[in-house]
Amino acid sequence: MLVNPSIFRRLTGLSILALLVSCGSPPKAPTSPDPAIPVPDIGADALPADEAVSAAWARMLAWDERLPLPSAATRPSAVWRPVHWVQLPGVQRDAIEALLPSWLRTCERAPAPLAPWCSQVRLLSMQPASTRVQWLVKEWQPYALETLDGSSKGLLTGYFEPQLRASRLPDAQHTVPLHGLPAGWRQGEVWYSRRDMDTLPAAQDALSGRELVWLQDPIDALIVQIQGSGRVLVTEPDGQVRTIRLAFAGHNGQTYGSVGRWLLDRGAVSNAHWSDIRAWAKANPGQVQQMLWSNPRVVFFREEPLNGMDAMAGPKGAQGVPLTPLRSIAVDRDSIPYGTPVWMATPGPTVNTQRWVMAQDTGGAIKGAVRADYFTGWGDEARDVASSLKQPLELWALWPRRLAPPR
Repeated sequence: MLVNPSIFRRLTGLSILALLVSCGSPPKAPTSPDPAIPVPDIGADALPADEAVSAAWARMLAWDERLPLPSAATRPSAVWRPVHWVQLPGVQRDAIEALLPSWLRTCERAPAPLAPWCSQVRLLSMQPASTRVQWLVKEWQPYALETLDGSSKGLLTGYFEPQLRASRLPDAQHTVPLHGLPAGWRQGEVWYSRRDMDTLPAAQDALSGRELVWLQDPIDALIVQIQGSGRVLVTEPDGQVRTIRLAFAGHNGQTYGSVGRWLLDRGAVSNAHWSDIRAWAKANPGQVQQMLWSNPRVVFFREEPLNGMDAMAGPKGAQGVPLTPLRSIAVDRDSIPYGTPVWMATPGPTVNTQRWVMAQDTGGAIKGAVRADYFTGWGDEARDVASSLKQPLELWALWPRRLAPPR
């Protein structure tokens, strides 16, 4: 995985024990399935830990290959094609415990079909690694994700949580506001465009008094709106500096437009990374507003405190649970339901990995069977990874063996 190790430290800082406590009392575990072919004794007790895990994988993969495969299922934008575990590339190399913090977060708001397995997930953190392998293969059936026309190849992009500095009040340097929901806003209705908000008195009146914080740079404001949330070090009127999160509250219903595409189409830049966009804006201050207006969509925010465990996790995704850096993805819900464990394989210059992730979010541009947006964390390193991530992808969804796959 080609990312800075400090991003991983944020993940390992999550305390599984603390998450177990936060999940409350677990429900009664479901009865294990009774396949026609008995589950083997993994024989791990007398082996060193690494050898025990390898032995467990070998025996469970052999057991799984003897089982008949279930039927395929078709969802609105995807085909779930059942496969044997051995077909998941590199599946033995990513420790299951690395997924547990994200899986436990999902269990805080587990979808009804998957909720009965959460009690078992909570117990896994106290089990040997070999036992986790046995449980995973025994209980869960992998499905290769394919498009309706049979393709298993897709696209991985990335997103992150910006980290910004702001002022609670405007001043000579801080002139760019981020707003809460405006007066008269209604969910699902088309509201004023970005250009309207800059030029029409009626739009400005509806926004008056809804300013949450003020930034110095309009590009920073655009980035946090595109990402949908941000960590903000805000200077209060008394001079104290607090860390808050601006979380997604809604948007103006306008169609999203890419400022990078606007610049590329005009030959203004040869690469639409944020560093190139910032450099162009600095060299062309008189055209910045026109560039911003090319994206009529504006996101509105709500303020949330950021402390304790909340500071060690990302913002809440569309599932309603906090995202885990490098373990959460945004997906098309017509392909993968929220809360589904997913095996992800992506070769590329930015991220080269095969690993466990959880489907916990969605996005307006995330459409299709084999399409995911990878949450990389927060801050500059996460930004650099996310902004350069655009590479091939394959996905395998897990579903309980004793449930029919979702349709």
